[in-house]
Amino acid sequence: MALSRCAALVVAALGALLVPGALAADPARPNIVILLADDLGYSDLGCYGGEIATPNLDRLAAGGLRFTQFYNTARCWPTRGALLTGYYAQQIRRDAVPGLRAGGGGTRPSWARLLPERLKPLGYRSYHSGKWHVDGNVLAGGFDRSYLMQDAGRFFGPKTHFEDDKRLPPVDRNSGYYSTTAIADHAIKYLQEHAAQHAGEPFFAYIAFLSPHFPLQAPAEDIARYQDKYTAGWEAARAARWQRMQELGIAAGQLSPVERQVGPPYHFPDDLAALGPGEVNLPLPWSELSAEQRRFQATKMAIHAAMVDRMDREIGRIVEQLRAMNALDNTLLMFLSDNGASAEIMVRDEGHDPAAPPGSAATHLCLGPGWSTVANTPFRMHKTWVHEGGICTPLIVHWPRGIAARGELRRNPGHVIDLVPTILELVGGQWPPADGAAPAPPGKSLAPAFTRDGSVPHDSLWWLHEGSRAIRVGDWKLVAASPSLRPRGAGQQAEQPGPWELFNLADDRTESNNLADRYPDKVRQLADLWTRQRDEFFAQARRDAGQ
Repeated sequence: MALSRCAALVVAALGALLVPGALAADPARPNIVILLADDLGYSDLGCYGGEIATPNLDRLAAGGLRFTQFYNTARCWPTRGALLTGYYAQQIRRDAVPGLRAGGGGTRPSWARLLPERLKPLGYRSYHSGKWHVDGNVLAGGFDRSYLMQDAGRFFGPKTHFEDDKRLPPVDRNSGYYSTTAIADHAIKYLQEHAAQHAGEPFFAYIAFLSPHFPLQAPAEDIARYQDKYTAGWEAARAARWQRMQELGIAAGQLSPVERQVGPPYHFPDDLAALGPGEVNLPLPWSELSAEQRRFQATKMAIHAAMVDRMDREIGRIVEQLRAMNALDNTLLMFLSDNGASAEIMVRDEGHDPAAPPGSAATHLCLGPGWSTVANTPFRMHKTWVHEGGICTPLIVHWPRGIAARGELRRNPGHVIDLVPTILELVGGQWPPADGAAPAPPGKSLAPAFTRDGSVPHDSLWWLHEGSRAIRVGDWKLVAASPSLRPRGAGQQAEQPGPWELFNLADDRTESNNLADRYPDKVRQLADLWTRQRDEFFAQARRDAGQ
């Protein structure tokens, strides 16, 4: 596939054109590293306005780009499938499709190959460390080495984890193991092996952390750094983040109002009771909480911050390994999150011992809607919703040899479906796929935006997850919450489908001013387009399903 003119300008910065067929021997061909967080909020990083210490990610942002309008799918497994294939999750049966075995248990069509399979013919070796949540075994997806952490609920003592698709022994939770560190350890090990055994070949490393997904668990020394940081409450923390975001130019306009009647997307009353009187499942005014509730809630956010802090420290070690290999300058490194911060509250795995130190292996705490609202500043809603709070992610892009910009913002909208076309264009790969069985991919290469902001227009961006729907065309966004996820008062059930809301994101990024009544024709136009695309994607998913 011929490189676009803008992408060719990016490649020219490398000092050589990328020539298919000469890839393994071409020193200019970039390495690729994708760092993926789990349930990280849009404003959790320092370089996006947060108060959590993330100096390593902040340095990567200062040396590259920050995208301010980048999107995921609102949930973990749909995002991972879309990110690694370049297709919407419904197209590849990794989110729900009526009448099919789809979603978390769905199997991709044969044409929906993962990125490592597309890189392998170009001379790349591929390494995975961390969460998977994609169908099939890791090595079958084209990776050469893998450390798979399947036990997401036990940060200190996993019972289910694998190396190269072979099960490893369970880990004692008192052994000193912590999964964020272990994921980095394995990634570094694979990079060291690559430097020793395959130094002439480019590599792709996909490093998928579990942090800061629940249960909130972190080393005690990390929690101690944040122990008293959040005692002023969630309104104060959110206001401070909003102020910093405006100073950084990350966001403008108005801060969305707190939706006091929006709690966890799924209600588990027994779990809520097990967590004790300190837990609350609505973002009530901080002043209305009891002293016990304020102390409990502030501690939860301290653990969340500690998890993000530790992830940043481990990313720093990975960056140092790249530098030690003399690979950092020519590595296209991207950091993002799989969905917005989570309002969920539940107890799973080892259960919750209220007498154990909060954040230890014997506890099972969740961030909840009060602090999730802070983590998703300045947006509405949370993980699982497709309002901006559920689908917006930081995207840091760092590539010293290929991107001239340093510390700049990119407001060009993008989506995880864009990462495969971006990477393949920059390495001289084939995209769209030559296989006639594959439908036209929906994403666009973002390579031109590395040089010039606003240079990658999308015809539309589309969402559907658990009944929540959205479509973005230009600056117009049409969105509706699932009937089961719409705001409601205590004990009040939502039986009718959520109504469409219309926003112009050019001057209302926080979805605070619903224009649906003012522009009914625009609502109908976008709703019709959303439906046509849904029908098209569902038809593609059913075409070779054999079900």
